[in-house]
Amino acid sequence: MHLWFVLIIYNLLFPIVFLLVLPGYLIKVFKRGNYKNSFGERLGFFSSDKEKKLSQLERPIWIHAVSVGEVNIAKKFIDSLKKLYPKQSIVLSTTTPTGYSIASGSRADLVFYQPLDFFFIINRVFKLIDPGCLVLTEAEVWPNLVNKAHKKDVEVSLINARLSNRSAKRFKKYSFLTSPILKLLRRICIQEESDKKVWEKLGVSSGKIFLTGSIKFDRENIDSPSEIEEFRNLLKGLFQGKQRSVLLAGSTHPGEELMIARKFKKLKQEFPDLCYVVAPRHVERCKNLFEELSKEGLKTQLRSQLDYEQSNQKNSNVIDCLIIDTTGELNAWYHLSDIVIVGKSFLSHGGQNPVEPIFAGKPVIVGPHMENFTALVSLLNKHEGIRQIDDSEMLIQSISEILYNPETADKMVIRANEALSCHQGASERTAKLITSKFF
Repeated sequence: MHLWFVLIIYNLLFPIVFLLVLPGYLIKVFKRGNYKNSFGERLGFFSSDKEKKLSQLERPIWIHAVSVGEVNIAKKFIDSLKKLYPKQSIVLSTTTPTGYSIASGSRADLVFYQPLDFFFIINRVFKLIDPGCLVLTEAEVWPNLVNKAHKKDVEVSLINARLSNRSAKRFKKYSFLTSPILKLLRRICIQEESDKKVWEKLGVSSGKIFLTGSIKFDRENIDSPSEIEEFRNLLKGLFQGKQRSVLLAGSTHPGEELMIARKFKKLKQEFPDLCYVVAPRHVERCKNLFEELSKEGLKTQLRSQLDYEQSNQKNSNVIDCLIIDTTGELNAWYHLSDIVIVGKSFLSHGGQNPVEPIFAGKPVIVGPHMENFTALVSLLNKHEGIRQIDDSEMLIQSISEILYNPETADKMVIRANEALSCHQGASERTAKLITSKFF
């Protein structure tokens, strides 16, 4: 199918789809509040300060990263770019408020919300930015954006390219629509050799596909979070100096927190000094989660209140559960845990990234549903660097074994890092490849 016909279909359907999802978006605005600050930028209207800043940047590299996971990839990629070419201008766009918050801590010269993929909005933003090249992360390919770049002779690269099995099937099913857009990409940087066939089946020529490894699994450009000592002191105050083991459930989804809490209550009988720290994927759920876990009989506290209340906690050592209701802190809390459970892997499907807690030096437990990280989990399982359990009933046994045998935890971490060594240098390799035309 011709590109022009695909774009006509897309530009006829996209407004309809947008109107259908608009009510849900407005609900998010109401619930999360901070979405409203992004309205203007999503429509292509920047503040005078940002427009002035853009006018001072000469043909920057424009990187788009949809949310938290992609932004973390972008941050590492930007660090590699800045090491290689310190004077190169870089702008970073993102879609979610949490992603924006994390992106603001990157070395990008400017951070903004990704404009909606209406051709007239994209045209306006392109004039403002005038990018030297466009870099998309994982699978975020927007037709009007890519087509505009192609028309302006701006190279478009997809880095850390990844398609879940579900997404790959959907792309293949509608290949008559997706292939003309994918063919506009200059290069696709894949994580695994096995990914090459997936993209070739979608119509991408082999000469545009490059094996660079996963930036997400690359240890380069990873600094220990600055908040570790601060949070360690908070825990000391909370526990009144008493040494306690920390079981952390990260990026959890509805239902998982309560399920783990009930296993935690049984574990407390055997390990009375065990503390449950939970970091939900969406912080707006934390107030409801607080009520839910409190009703379960756990003495629970919100992280946002910890700074203010710890000095008045006379019996703070009996705290059972700490809920992380602040953003951008999860990696630091990984460093302060003893065991990490990866969310979205038990009651929801797909899983979350297990690499950050591994790099933090912690043993990791995942559930049966890690479909979004199939190749990675298979590699980690092969090296015995991760503990994947078939159902929640095995949680108690796995946690008990690790708590009773610290050497087990140490071996898991060592083996996990050995498994991930093949991705070492992925960020720099990708940066060199993307910029080969310019430098």
